[in-house]
Amino acid sequence: QVQLLESGGGSVQAGGSLGLSCTASIVYAQFGITYSSYSMGWFRQAPGKEREGVALARSTGSTTYADSVEGRFTIFRDYANKTLYLQMNNVTPEDTAIYYCAADLNWAKMVTGKADYWGQGTQVTVST
Repeated sequence: QVQLLESGGGSVQAGGSLGLSCTASIVYAQFGITYSSYSMGWFRQAPGKEREGVALARSTGSTTYADSVEGRFTIFRDYANKTLYLQMNNVTPEDTAIYYCAADLNWAKMVTGKADYWGQGTQVTVST
C-alpha cells in the first residue's frame, strides 16, 4: 500500500512557472519492494473533461510526456527522498486542472490511467 501527497499547486499567470511535488510513503509491500520499484506519474483533470496523463516515469526514471506539455513540463523523481516532481514552465490557461500523482508496480496500468494508488490532487489555475 502506498500513500501519496501532492503539494505546490496554486495560481499563476500565463507564461509563468510552477513546481509540483508528490511524496510517497509505502505503508505495506512485499519484501524487496521499495519506492524505486514503482512507476510514477502525473495526471490532470479539468472541469467537464476526462482525466488525462501529463507525464510519466518508469521505475528506472525514464520519462514520457503528453504532446500538449512536451518541451514545457519536466517530470523527475528523487529516489532518496521518495519524491516525484513536475516542473511546469510557460503555462497556459489550458493547463488549468487538478493535478494528481499516481503510483503502480505495473507500467501498462500506469500508461492506461489505471494505477493502483492516487493522491488527493492539487489545484493549478492559470490566468491570462
